[in-house]
Amino acid sequence: MLEFAILGLLQQSPMHGYELRKQLASVLGGLRSISYGSLYPALKRLHAAGLVAIAEPGPGELLPADAPPLTGRRGKVVYTITAEGKERFQELVSQAGPEAYDDGGHFGVHLAFFRHTAADVRLRILEGRRRTVERQREGLRTSLARTRERVDRYTLELQRHGLESVDREVRWLSELIDRELTDSAPTDRERRDAAAGDDGTR
Repeated sequence: MLEFAILGLLQQSPMHGYELRKQLASVLGGLRSISYGSLYPALKRLHAAGLVAIAEPGPGELLPADAPPLTGRRGKVVYTITAEGKERFQELVSQAGPEAYDDGGHFGVHLAFFRHTAADVRLRILEGRRRTVERQREGLRTSLARTRERVDRYTLELQRHGLESVDREVRWLSELIDRELTDSAPTDRERRDAAAGDDGTR
């Protein structure tokens, strides 16, 4: 997941390590925080695999004023995605299997880079995520019905809160899916043009 997010950000522009960490906080903020202790090993792996290139700045180049104090030279390195890295990123954004909408954080990363994702893949991921969350909702409803009489009111409220959160996610996903379907539907003009083309070929 982290490598996917790094490649996605570098696809947009080259970055220093501290810039990457700041952008990753935006992309993964709700999922987990990224420390330099996990970022730099991930960058090292990507570099070893030929997916990321590194460049040292010129002697007169300074770090921006908001750069955190970093030890060594690693904060001065600029990371750039390679052609192989771009190919790998395209492979990752094209994945629409269960790993793209599970609860391990992959769904959030995929969603963050949906603008790079084909429309049919976006729809499969959203529908897969909705099915996953709907199954969770059914499990919570069953659990709530089974334990309602045996738990104290605080535990009951906690379970209700969890169910409400899942309900909200299902509604949100349904809205996203409806928008995808609306955006991909042919316009009246496109339908007329298609019909005219069909008539002309008969």
